[in-house]
Amino acid sequence: MLQSISAGFVAAISGFATSFALVIAGLIAVGATPEEAASGLLALSLGIAVVSTIGALWLRVPLAIAWSTPAAAVLLAAAGHGITFSNAVGAFLVSAALVVVTGLWPWLARAVTSIPKPLASAMLAGVLFPICLAPIEAVATLPLLAAPIVIVWLVLYRLAPRWAVPAAMVVAIGAILVSAGTDWIADAQIAPQLVFVAPTFDFFTILSLGLPLYIVTMAGQNIPGFVVLQSNGYEVKPRFALVSTGLGSAASSLFGGHAINLGAITAAIMAGDESHPDRAKRWTSTLTNGLLYIPLGLGSGVAVALINAAPTILVTAVAGLAVLGALITSVVGALEQPEHRLTAIVTFLVVASGVVVLGIGSAFWGLLVGGVVMLWLGWRRRPAPGLGEDTEKPAP
Repeated sequence: MLQSISAGFVAAISGFATSFALVIAGLIAVGATPEEAASGLLALSLGIAVVSTIGALWLRVPLAIAWSTPAAAVLLAAAGHGITFSNAVGAFLVSAALVVVTGLWPWLARAVTSIPKPLASAMLAGVLFPICLAPIEAVATLPLLAAPIVIVWLVLYRLAPRWAVPAAMVVAIGAILVSAGTDWIADAQIAPQLVFVAPTFDFFTILSLGLPLYIVTMAGQNIPGFVVLQSNGYEVKPRFALVSTGLGSAASSLFGGHAINLGAITAAIMAGDESHPDRAKRWTSTLTNGLLYIPLGLGSGVAVALINAAPTILVTAVAGLAVLGALITSVVGALEQPEHRLTAIVTFLVVASGVVVLGIGSAFWGLLVGGVVMLWLGWRRRPAPGLGEDTEKPAP
């Protein structure tokens, strides 16, 4: 039992420390005030605690719940596009509703999983790419503050990969304290409050933010989360996981949170052999993980004040290190099918460009352009009637 509890503790600390800065930066990027960002982080933490606890006690499986790190990267990539936070919250709600509908109606789940992997992976890679450039920019502009962060990350990535980003975050906090002094403490709200944010629904924001949030949350978090559970011998019906996380996301969004979902990396920690030799007892790691998010979330006010006091490039640099693994996975997934590499690269370039057309962000246009290119090249590769068999297989 102690081993399982320890796995849940490790998953909670590493999961929170790895990406809380990215979540805060993402919420602020789409218009949240520091108070609203603190509320959003707290709401996400409470949502994770509630869904994890119910799932662990009801299903008795290590159903890892986390906030959507890829979706937070989508928020950060939307910075400067003039999105108001009330419109962003409306997009959060639409994304959450789509997750619930996916859990209730299998046909939508099949439709989502049928989105060509090169397109979904290339879109996520395009979102992550500018963020992953931040460590390089930070070292170039703030070498004394940023270089130690990157060096610590690199050393631990070799020796203890799981702790590389949390350790880098600790070093970053030290760098922030050195650069900001103690003035930021006056802005810290020790006891953060849940701040209600009335949603507004803007069609263009839903297309440029809500739809990409849904796709990256499903493709980058939920589907890998199910795969991890299945690879460790757990058969979990999607309905509970998707409906519960969708409802949790909807509730969190009303207080500024963007999305919660199945975890993949944390699931590997809590569902694997290192959690407990007996698979039937590994669910206690999920229970521990969920309950720990309550005290972690209660520190959100201090976390937001600290991040708000930091140079923006320094926070983005840590976020870039946190999502570097996701970028690698996305690039590999986008390019693994030779016949779709051109489509993937086109999608990646459109998304990474950050172009905004008709008020709609580049993630949507990347998917649209990539889909058109894929259909066109697929049609072109079909063998012409009566000309014999083509030497290449037609693209699916």
